[in-house]
Amino acid sequence: MNFRKMHGLGNDFVILDFRAKQTEGLFASNESEALEPTQIQQICDRHFGVGCDLLTVLEPSDNADIFARFYNADGTESAACGNATRCVADIVMHERGSTACAIETGRGVLEAEAAANGLITVNMGAALSIEELDITNSNIPTFQHSNHPITVNMGNPHCVFFLDDLNAIDPRELGPIIENNTDLFPERTNVEFAQITGDNQIRQITWERGVGITLACGSGACATAIAAHSRGLTSGTTEIVLDGGSLFIELNANNEALMTGPIAYVFDGTLKNI
Repeated sequence: MNFRKMHGLGNDFVILDFRAKQTEGLFASNESEALEPTQIQQICDRHFGVGCDLLTVLEPSDNADIFARFYNADGTESAACGNATRCVADIVMHERGSTACAIETGRGVLEAEAAANGLITVNMGAALSIEELDITNSNIPTFQHSNHPITVNMGNPHCVFFLDDLNAIDPRELGPIIENNTDLFPERTNVEFAQITGDNQIRQITWERGVGITLACGSGACATAIAAHSRGLTSGTTEIVLDGGSLFIELNANNEALMTGPIAYVFDGTLKNI
């Protein structure tokens, strides 16, 4: 089973091509069977597998150029992943010799296009829901501004906390407590810790559901930009500064999040005994 390793700002992916009739792709496979969670966990394991934050599987689509399916490192499926969507867009555009493509995901069909300086823009859509959440009586530890985060559904759930100083908290301690509070988040949640650092600039750390701390999170960057805009903290295109680099989020007239950022190819390889 052939694979490709890619990343977006250090948020890394193993990509499998399950388009059975694909013959032009560099790493096409005739495999079409669904992977078991234990197989996904093994592939994502950084010591006993290839190692990645998420596994991405490419499949045929009747509604777009391709269908992209995303799996967290723990084997659970996620409907959305912004950084992986940019990577898939680059693959498809190179295959087709085009500067635009449409990618079907669990979130819906997302339009992507090549931008300047090798960057890629994906329309991640409008938030499916956004609301301020009162967690005063929850078991989440008290920390600065913790009582009123904003939940944003980008096809996958996010909970955004705006803080005065990110250095005053430990995301690795708080992240799993918040993610796994199933009273508040029945499907668990991604957690964003954000700090306004300038005009239309936000520093963000993400604890990803089923993964842990990652160097970047595209859907989380969109959620944070939307949450900040809803509170009047930003206007116009917002730079989300992540550990792996910056993403730029523009909200259009339909409140859709246009995410622009880089991608990188790492290597191709072959999986055996999976």
